[in-house]
Amino acid sequence: MLNSLWLIPVWPLLGFLVNGFFGRRIGKTAVGTIACGSVGLSLLASLGALGKLLARPAEARRVEQVLAPWIGAGNFQADWGLLLDPLSAVMILVVSGVGFLIHVYSIGYMREDPDYPRFFTYLNLFTFSMLMLVLANNYLLLYVFWEAVGLCSYLLIGFWFEKKSAADAGKKAFIVNRVGDFGFALGVMLLWTSLGTLRYDQVFAAAPAQLVAGGGVVTAITLLLFLGATGKSAQIPLYVWLPDAMEGPTPVSALIHAATMVTAGVYMVARSAPLFTLAPLSLSVVAWIGGLTAVFAATIALVQTDIKRIVAYSTISQLGYMFLGCGVGAYAAAIFHLMTHAFFKALLFLGSGSVIHGLSGEQDIRKMGGLRKHMPITAWTFLIAALANAGIFPLAGFWSKDEILYGAAAGGYGAVWALGAGGAFLTAFYMLRCYYLTFEGRSRVEPEAAHHLHESPPVMTVPLVILAVFAALVGFVGVPPEHGAYHRFVEPVFAGAKQVAGHAASVGEVPMAILSLVIALVGVWLATRFYVWRPEIPARMVERYPAAYRTLLHKYYVDELYDALIVEPIRRGSLWLWRRFDEPVIDGSVNGIGALIRIGSLALRRVQTGYVMSYVLSFIVGVVAILGYLAFWR
Repeated sequence: MLNSLWLIPVWPLLGFLVNGFFGRRIGKTAVGTIACGSVGLSLLASLGALGKLLARPAEARRVEQVLAPWIGAGNFQADWGLLLDPLSAVMILVVSGVGFLIHVYSIGYMREDPDYPRFFTYLNLFTFSMLMLVLANNYLLLYVFWEAVGLCSYLLIGFWFEKKSAADAGKKAFIVNRVGDFGFALGVMLLWTSLGTLRYDQVFAAAPAQLVAGGGVVTAITLLLFLGATGKSAQIPLYVWLPDAMEGPTPVSALIHAATMVTAGVYMVARSAPLFTLAPLSLSVVAWIGGLTAVFAATIALVQTDIKRIVAYSTISQLGYMFLGCGVGAYAAAIFHLMTHAFFKALLFLGSGSVIHGLSGEQDIRKMGGLRKHMPITAWTFLIAALANAGIFPLAGFWSKDEILYGAAAGGYGAVWALGAGGAFLTAFYMLRCYYLTFEGRSRVEPEAAHHLHESPPVMTVPLVILAVFAALVGFVGVPPEHGAYHRFVEPVFAGAKQVAGHAASVGEVPMAILSLVIALVGVWLATRFYVWRPEIPARMVERYPAAYRTLLHKYYVDELYDALIVEPIRRGSLWLWRRFDEPVIDGSVNGIGALIRIGSLALRRVQTGYVMSYVLSFIVGVVAILGYLAFWR
């Protein structure tokens, strides 16, 4: 299997091609079977590769394959090459495993959609692109599929393009990511000019010798790479596209937030750990951006009423924790959180989709309530995911989130730890608020929706149950903390990337874990008090603090600020250029040339009489004129 790594991404690619060319002819059952089967085969290939990798000694767990030469120009060389090591092994299992369950769930969720074949075609392409991204052995190939997942997100977010809000959301995601991707491209170019190679092994071997630690070049490279990550993984200031991405079908939201797209930025920073270790300033930027994003997005989630947007802001916040972990040098913990997050976040989105499916499209949690008795499987699996997201012991999110916070405290990043701890409290509060308002209390469901209320079919609930099992138990692969099976597996990848901090703090891991759990439990208790025991309190707080409530409800007016400072000036400038330059100069030049040709043609067509004698006369006059010129004026 290690000699056939190409099989891992090729199965979804085949599914994409078959469904893309023949999907409308072979029927929905065949389309769903091909799409799910191709990702299932990719999962089996990934498990086989993992087994072969585990059979090797720890120091030999690295396989690189060059599939074909790609670009050779002077000293520049780039190949189509794949790399399997513990880091990429974790990623392909997440992408193919969670992606497979989302594909299966989509069979039920999208059954009535007329564009069913197109949906699964895009979904397979998304999976293929992400698998290639995490298996690439060089930055240029990584960049190609970095752009490919961006294209797929555009296609799937705007899948229902007949709806203006969906089309606008797709364009917003695409354009915002172009900002980050421009920085990423510059970082890759600077990396090439500095080191003369883009292959990971050669870059990481040459960087310590050719780049000055803490110097301007390596700092510029890593900050530019991180700019790309802030776009792809929705961090401040380029996070604004992700909440609007909820306009796409719910399985798309699950795939983007859990297994593809947004995890690409975290993976790239972790893969580039040897470079970031040489740039302490960049690491601090990563840690602070992650911590601030974790709290910022969590505060917005406190008051949102769209069930999918609450989970979307939770994703932005949890991605912040992952970058916080990378910034404090706890790369293994960051990827551990990426892995656990994939299961409980996919479960949250698919659970939300089950609710929306049962309520015939309703997404406003103010029009829900009391759904547990009608949708027990969805309710209990959603609760497990919510508690895992909140970091409640012993669920998966507790182990990975706690390791990140411990890494911050032990590394001397006290202020960043405080941000993470505050975010943990807010996460517990808004996740339980979402659960209570959706599944508990009195029903606020509209009568017409209540009439059709039902639990989702097994094709949707079985993936929920499987994800719930993983959301509850997958964290135990990291037990004992810092020394579990997961850590022993991935730690060699980050052996050369030592934790960087101003000073080490003497702090016990168990007391920190207890403190982290207590903070989360306080958030759970407060949400229970507000929305179960004393449900009148939230309305009173809105009346008492209306300005704060409006600010959070309108997401700190960041979209409005971007519109005023960036979007509108560009739009107005474009209109001015169109009227003052495009129309008079560009269009005027083209139209003027056309007018000259038209006038000349009108004059010349008079010569075309259709009479042979006229043509003979013209010929004779021409010959006489030429002979006269040659005889008398030459």
